[in-house]
This record gives sequence, C-alpha cells and structure tokens, in this order.
Amino acid sequence: MQPSNDSTRVLRIAAWIWLAFLLAMALMDFFLYQYHSIALIDPATRPHLPLPQNPQAPLQNPQMPLRISYAPVYLYYITNGFVALLFLAATYWNGLQDKLRDIFYPLLLIAVSAAPIFINSLIVPRFPPGPLSNAEGMALRQLPVLFVALALVAWKYKFIHVVFFSLAVAVFELGLIVFNPAENRNISVFLFISIIRTISFVAVGFFISFLVSRLREQRESLQKANANLANYASTLEQLTVSRERNRLARELHDTLAHSLTAISVSLETAKAYFDIDPQQTREMIDISLQSTRKGVDETRRALKALRSSDLVDLGLSLAVKKAAESAASRFGLDLELDLQNPMPSLSPDVEQTILRVTQEAVENITKHSQARKFSVHLSNNGHTTLIIQDNGSGFDMRSKKDASGHFGLVGMRERAELAGGTLKIESEKGKGTRVVLTI
Repeated sequence: MQPSNDSTRVLRIAAWIWLAFLLAMALMDFFLYQYHSIALIDPATRPHLPLPQNPQAPLQNPQMPLRISYAPVYLYYITNGFVALLFLAATYWNGLQDKLRDIFYPLLLIAVSAAPIFINSLIVPRFPPGPLSNAEGMALRQLPVLFVALALVAWKYKFIHVVFFSLAVAVFELGLIVFNPAENRNISVFLFISIIRTISFVAVGFFISFLVSRLREQRESLQKANANLANYASTLEQLTVSRERNRLARELHDTLAHSLTAISVSLETAKAYFDIDPQQTREMIDISLQSTRKGVDETRRALKALRSSDLVDLGLSLAVKKAAESAASRFGLDLELDLQNPMPSLSPDVEQTILRVTQEAVENITKHSQARKFSVHLSNNGHTTLIIQDNGSGFDMRSKKDASGHFGLVGMRERAELAGGTLKIESEKGKGTRVVLTI
C-alpha cells in the first residue's frame, strides 16, 4: 500500500524542521566558537577556561597560542546536512514511495532517529573545546530532531510503539558510546541524560498519542455526521419534490381537471342533440367554448403561481395581499385586508405554507362558497396567525363527506402539518367559513 498523502506531508515537514534546526545550530556554533577562539588565543584568559574533554590530551604551553581545528565541526554539519537533504529528497520521490510502499514511512523514521545519534556519537566528541562539545552539548544537539521523530511515531502508531522508540533510542546511543574507543567518556553522565530523556519521551509521546487518537475519533465522528447530513439533505430534497408534486396535482385538479370535465359533459350533450335540436347544440358548443377559455385562464394562473417569486420579490404580507386582491378582482368580491407589514423573519418553508394556504382558501371561496365578500387577517405575536373568512354558503362540519372531501381541506392540512403548524376550519351551512392557520 502506498503511503498516504498525509504521511508524506508530515515527513516533508519533519525534513524541513531538521534542516532549519541544523542551520540554527550552525549559526550558534559560529558565534560561540568565534568568541571562544578569541579567549583561547589570549594567554591571560587561557588558565580560566575549561580543560578539554579528554583528560589525557597534552596541555600546551600557556605562553604559546593554541592551534584550534574546526574540521570536526564542518564534518558534523556537512554529514548531517547531507543526510537531511537525502531525507527531504525521499519525501518528494514518488517512485521510491511506490517501490517501498509499507516500509517507506518506517525507513524514514529510522533515518531521522538514528542518523543524528550516530553522527553525534562519532563526531561531536572531537569538537574543539567549547560550550556544546561535552555530554550535555551532545544531548542538546540531537534532542530537537529526536523530538520530531517522537512526534512522527506518536502520530502514526500506538503508544506502545512510542515506549519502544524511546527505549530503542536510549539503547542505541549508549551502545555507540560504550563501544566507541575514540574517547574515554564518563558513562554515568550519558546514562543519567538518557534516563531523563527516555522518561520525557514517554510522557510527551503519551500526550501526543492521546491528542492524535482524540483527533481521529473526532474526524470519524465528523465524517459520520457529514454522511448523515448528506442523507438528510437527500431525504429533504425527495420530500420537497413529493410535496411539489402533490401541490401540482391539487392545482391541476382544481383547474384543468374541472374544466376538462365540464367541456366533456357539454360536448357529450351537444353530440346527443346534434340531429335533434341544432339550436341546443350551438348553445352547448358555446358553453364548451366558455369552459375552455375559463380552463385556459385558470391553468395559466396555476402555472404562474407554481413559478411565482412573489415571496422573494414582495415579501409575505404583500404576496398574500396580491393573491387576495387578484381573486377578489377576478370574481367581483368585496375584500377586507388586515395584514401586519413588515412581518418578522420567518423560514422559507413557513412563508411558502402561509402563501399557499391563502391561495387555496381564497380559490375555494371563489369557486364553491358563493360569497359576496371575504376577509384576510395576518399577524405575528410570538406565533404567526392567518385567518380567512367569508360570508358564503358554508358547509356542514358534522358531515364527514363535506368535511373531508371538499374544498381542498386535506391539502391545506398537509401543508400546515409539514410546516409545524395547525389548521382549524369553522363552518356552518348558510353562515360562511372561517379558516385559521397557526404556526
């Protein structure tokens, strides 16, 4: 399996940190050794300077200037820089990643961990006398890079691997120090530093592992939430389409279906009277033509309402006013309006429901109630209330047929419930009808 893009990106960051650290250390060594070399050349300050790390090294004549070799320092930075550049190049070499696959990340992890220890153990003890040429200096020189390696382990693997990494680093460094005969070193100092560093690595590694595991859990939770949200959006879209289909069916039923039924009846009658009474046939044809024109007008009105943007262009109050005035004008009815304007901000679904209930209730008045006037009241006082009342013929609420099968009441109730509201209808024969929508 090829290393993931995230793993490669993290390794590149580690490589750049390694190079930046080497640059910072080189600048620091430059200034420290500049100061130290001036002090060593001055015989007056030489007796007060620390002795070289190797006690067997012969002391030079205090009256003679010292010869200082900086070759180990150059070798240290050349070697470290070369390894760091190789490490960086490997992170950009896609062919190498494809070839190594699963072992690519572990190999680079071993490189960033072992190279600083190996180079420090062999070269730093040969540094000229200076502030960071002792055991503590060796630990400080490699500690930042090892912390980067620790972060790589904790980010990719489990906490048990962090413990193994910390112990392996300590054993590897102590082994190089013990079996390297180049210098006689104080092993106890290195052992003490190694123990402290191992404990620190385990503590810091545990903290990083804990944070990484929490981040991964949150990412998985976020992915599940995104999947649920996508499913919810798909369900909502399907529900919206279904609602629009139902609304379109109601609009066509109240306009085109009624008109076509009337035309069909008129034409059947005209056909029956065609040979018997030509005058009656002409009258039936005229009635059919009137029904056809009326059906065309109603269908156009319904289609216009389907693509209407009155809510966007006018706002809720003015859209309700336009719908009521249009119906009153077409059928010559008296209209009484009591609309709160402006209305408080409502969700698009609620506004759409209020407008559609208004349109359906008003159309029922014009088609079925035989009313001479009607009123529309819209207000908001913590909740939105729409009241539409007429003085028409009304119907018997106790009759199940009248209550459930006429005037599009089922569709209006469906709209109200989908918007989280309630629809109440009050009517008596000869006393009109009152429709109250509360959301």
